[in-house]
Amino acid sequence: MPSDNKPKTGIEVAGRKLKVGNLDKIFYQATGFTKGQMLDYYIRIAPLLLPHLTNRPLTMKRYPHGAQGKFFYQKECPSPRPGWIKTIPVWSGSNNRHVNFCNAADLPTLVWAANLAALELHTSLSLAPAIHQPSLLVFDLDPGPPATIFDCAQIGLLLKDYFDKHQLQSFPKTSGSKGLQVYVPLNTPVNYDSTKKFARILATRFQEKYPDKVVANMKKQLRTGKVFIDWSQNDEHKTTVCVYSLRAKDRPSVSTPVTWQEVAGAVEHGNPDLLTFEAEQVLERASLLGDLFSPVLTLEQKLPAIQ
Repeated sequence: MPSDNKPKTGIEVAGRKLKVGNLDKIFYQATGFTKGQMLDYYIRIAPLLLPHLTNRPLTMKRYPHGAQGKFFYQKECPSPRPGWIKTIPVWSGSNNRHVNFCNAADLPTLVWAANLAALELHTSLSLAPAIHQPSLLVFDLDPGPPATIFDCAQIGLLLKDYFDKHQLQSFPKTSGSKGLQVYVPLNTPVNYDSTKKFARILATRFQEKYPDKVVANMKKQLRTGKVFIDWSQNDEHKTTVCVYSLRAKDRPSVSTPVTWQEVAGAVEHGNPDLLTFEAEQVLERASLLGDLFSPVLTLEQKLPAIQ
């Protein structure tokens, strides 16, 4: 793990004392976006972001040398750490012990994690303490080149139509990378076996119905020019990038909640750039639109029967 002997700056965040460092380090070479700007983004987006992090086991994707540098995933909440940071124990069969994930339930914890170069924040689909119960169903739409997010938007709208017909509300967000993600809030008792089976069957049906556009098989060689509907994310041991998380791309792109009208508009105009947002744009959207993803936190829905 990288060491850093440069002097730290002491700050106070919501009554907690923290030390932060390397604020001038360039994290995105293409734009000159610094680590300090990364911390500033997370502080400013925190009122919208924190409800989506609270009580969800957090996997940190850390980039000590910036977005184009080497990275590592960290599930175990780092030690030493301040005593006020809360953790969520999750049993790991492969390790035969509990892994204590960070619970980024407040602003000081978020700033502390960001200072550790946790550029990307990946969360479980479960809420503690109901770790074995997903509160969400997710479809991760991943384009196989030369397909783009434009193609993902087309498939996303078809998924929306399916859920509309079953009286289920669905919510889209950009991945902040190449694709689009469709979330269906559940917030009702259900297990991962049920959600994963549902997602797999639905993805397979879409592949059968739209064979030139959709693939449900994970083999990369089958994805060329198609949209892979990744149903496998609906798993207790997997995570998805959290809404409002930065992504480690050339520019400081963000996994951004969008409206279905925006998705349809991008398809209508044939312009994938309409579904690409960077940190400052997301902050502007937040001030204008609030949290488009807030219904995901509380909306109660049940999966329809699927065979």
